[in-house]
Amino acid sequence: MSAYPKTTALMRRGAEFLGSEHAILCGAMSWVSERNLVSAISNAGGFGVIACGAMTPELLDAEIAGTRALTDKPFGVNLITMHPQLFDLIAVCAKHGVGHVVLAGGIPPKGSVEAIKAFGAKVIVFAPTLALAKKLLRSGGDALVIEGMEAGGHIGPVATSVLAQEFLPALADDYLVFVAGGIGRGEAMAGYLEMGAVGVQLGTRFACASESIAHPAFKQAFFRANARDAVASVQVDPRLPVIPVRALKNKGTEEFTAKQREVAQLLDEGKVEMGEAQLLIEHYWAGALRRAVIDGDVENGSLMAGQSVGMVSKEEPVADIIAEVLAESEAALSRR
Repeated sequence: MSAYPKTTALMRRGAEFLGSEHAILCGAMSWVSERNLVSAISNAGGFGVIACGAMTPELLDAEIAGTRALTDKPFGVNLITMHPQLFDLIAVCAKHGVGHVVLAGGIPPKGSVEAIKAFGAKVIVFAPTLALAKKLLRSGGDALVIEGMEAGGHIGPVATSVLAQEFLPALADDYLVFVAGGIGRGEAMAGYLEMGAVGVQLGTRFACASESIAHPAFKQAFFRANARDAVASVQVDPRLPVIPVRALKNKGTEEFTAKQREVAQLLDEGKVEMGEAQLLIEHYWAGALRRAVIDGDVENGSLMAGQSVGMVSKEEPVADIIAEVLAESEAALSRR
């Protein structure tokens, strides 16, 4: 018997799809969602996801192997669609028999979904609009994550609660939809499950778990922060379509504005193409994140965090976080 019967019943389709006990995905956070955190989440009954980010195929190969050494439970890999070596990264996932690949950061390029499905993996996609969601699901996506602007890292312009009201009634009967962005407690999770979601994705709640390798200074910045400290980056030049990023406000946030100006000038001078310009921005984020997460430079690094950061007040084991949100969800559903 499940300790959370009502929650488990609503998550059943999602858990069966993921092969995990609970349909709670870990958001892919570069430098944070690596073998230690990913394996801990999967071992605790959730579904860990490796953040490939700007990794080379060789690094991803080592990370998947390292994760496998720490868990025999299912986990996934998140790939950025604009990565110049995307198909090489897919080949690495194929080599390891990865069961689920999450494609994030834009519309999957031609042939990528087919390449993933060719080795039997499930494809999880993101979509900012209902029309695009339907298109991606019809053309091979096995499940969808809808992520609201409250999330940390790269964000869209619409709130989670609005996306859920728009997408779930239209898709939940026929497709598997997970909800992400700003979910910090089980009561919110219960609400989305009742609306038809098959599970949720949490990022910020897991970033400071005991098993997270994030630097103590990075974790302390989260513990001190409240919701309004997690701000979205500003777009400097309309010709440079930079996806906004939500992070805790610091010097690094200001430096990103300067970086955009620098890249926009390179575009002006014809020194880079648009695709290359966007990659320069992505590499900037990868470096800025590393400075904060690994080196603990919380002044100049990037402290990517969702608005649920105010609900992160202490370091605790992944298993406790999962048990807490499940218990809150179950209590909320039992009060209905």
